[in-house]
Amino acid sequence: MRRYFGRKLLIYGLTFFVAVTVNWLIPRFMPGDPVASMVARANVTQPAAAEAMRVYYSNLFGFDQPLITQYLNFWAALFRGDFGISIWLFPSPVSSVITTAVPYTLALIVPSVLLSWVVGNRFGAYAARRKLLDNTVLPVGYVLTAMPYMWLAVLLAWAFGVIAGLFPVAGGYSFSMRPNWSWAFLLDLLHHWTLPFLSLFLVALGGWAIGMRNMIIYELESDYSNYLAALGAPARLIRRYAFRNAVLPQITGLALQLGVIVAGALVTEIVFAYPGLGSLILNAIKNKDFFLLQGTFLFIVLGVLIANFIIDIVYVVVDPRTRAGMAGAQA
Repeated sequence: MRRYFGRKLLIYGLTFFVAVTVNWLIPRFMPGDPVASMVARANVTQPAAAEAMRVYYSNLFGFDQPLITQYLNFWAALFRGDFGISIWLFPSPVSSVITTAVPYTLALIVPSVLLSWVVGNRFGAYAARRKLLDNTVLPVGYVLTAMPYMWLAVLLAWAFGVIAGLFPVAGGYSFSMRPNWSWAFLLDLLHHWTLPFLSLFLVALGGWAIGMRNMIIYELESDYSNYLAALGAPARLIRRYAFRNAVLPQITGLALQLGVIVAGALVTEIVFAYPGLGSLILNAIKNKDFFLLQGTFLFIVLGVLIANFIIDIVYVVVDPRTRAGMAGAQA
């Protein structure tokens, strides 16, 4: 087991190094000069003062150094937990800006991923055994899973926000309120959270339901199911074995789809102007904020890698064949 997880940690470490390096490179391929944008926003009319500001900011952010030096300084600062200073919200540290946005993103991603996976697998298992459900409700799953997250988000905002007026279509809470721990504010948060959550939940739900439905049908028609039925095993026991075998590929699918779901959540946040990491990325791109862009990408990469590692551990726990293979490798 130690060798298995050691190999996994090595793979995740290499993935982290490559992903962080790419994250560092991406902002530097963007057109435009962030320092020039800062000087322009200051609206300084005297050329000498504008030049002094340009030199000061270039030195402050390290842009006056060679790229390789900037890259090495970036890694050194990263190991110290220093993400730099935001250019867009100067002089706020990137870490504090991200900290304010992370709870909103986690509040969208965690419930939508877990609930869609649990409900979708249960629903798919029922649909595999009930023709009426399979022929009537499941086709809706095919439509939902074919929709891009952004498209469904726009449809929900239009139907339930603009036409019906049931939910707000922008923001994390009402402009008239200030964050606090009162029930009124929490209900307002929930009101603004509902449509972004539904757009993520519904798209993911259809995919999990279809996958589980197909896997259950395959398992119920396999040799071991027929053998158990011939031995007189109760149908409930056969379905339980079929569900346990069918859920393993769904765990693998969850690991593979995690990055797609996170990307969908970021786009959904932009559609609803939800104050999470997606909105931060959009503002960082618009304001050429290299450090904020690096920080948000880094957090996303770390989140996806940690979630995948947890799924790897869960897979070892629930799949006896993996444990047997690890024991065989050790022997």
